[in-house]
Amino acid sequence: MTAATTPTPSSKQKTFRVRIKRQESQGTDPHWHTFDVPYRPNLNIISVLQEIAARPVTAAGEQVRPPVWEANCLEEVCGACTMIINGHVRQSCSTLLDDVLGDDNTLTLEPMTKFPVVRDLAVDRQRMFNALKKIKAWVPIDGTHSLGAGPMESPEQQEMRYALSRCMTCGCCLEACPQYTKDNDFIGPAAIGQTLLFNLHETGKKAAGDRLNVMMEPGGITDCGNAQNCVKVCPKEVPLTEAIAHVGRQTTVHAVKKFFTGK
Repeated sequence: MTAATTPTPSSKQKTFRVRIKRQESQGTDPHWHTFDVPYRPNLNIISVLQEIAARPVTAAGEQVRPPVWEANCLEEVCGACTMIINGHVRQSCSTLLDDVLGDDNTLTLEPMTKFPVVRDLAVDRQRMFNALKKIKAWVPIDGTHSLGAGPMESPEQQEMRYALSRCMTCGCCLEACPQYTKDNDFIGPAAIGQTLLFNLHETGKKAAGDRLNVMMEPGGITDCGNAQNCVKVCPKEVPLTEAIAHVGRQTTVHAVKKFFTGK
């Protein structure tokens, strides 16, 4: 008796086809290049791009420049390698080819659409980092000298803040959000989640009023349409919809208090 093996759909194929959306820079016309890439099991999308970069010859035999993409940690921590893979926004370091290659044996790679294209699959996510500056996504300190033990936090609060701290500013939630567009000022679910992260911190909450003032401005939390796409695509399972609900309540209380006290 011999053990049965389960062949993967791609294991019998010698090559698979990769379509990459190419663009010189923001404002230039995009175009497509198609490559035939030798199949190997357990390739991630970064490995596929490295194969193409090593031999940038299209399926039609045309020599082209190697594709450009952004990556850094290669272990789903930095958030730099986000792109649209077969129609879904994902991390290209942690996405395996065998999990996404369709019946047509084709892999399609595109840059995110909510950020300016730097070149090919690399985009400029500066707007996300500007949003973090705007909400003061940090814990204020009074110098670097020892101030003794900090305030105590409950285990429940620590658990919530840990989940929020997993955000890696990858942009997946913003790509999926219908309210977040290139031509509006919506701050987006990632920044709202970080608002709650630092407002829950016993020292970070000293700037809670400033963060909630940002949430009250145009582009703040009232621009959220509650589509809930953000939480579905987040690769780190950050509780974004829960954060939006929390910050919504905090903003309402802050607005009422500000109305009666003027501060």
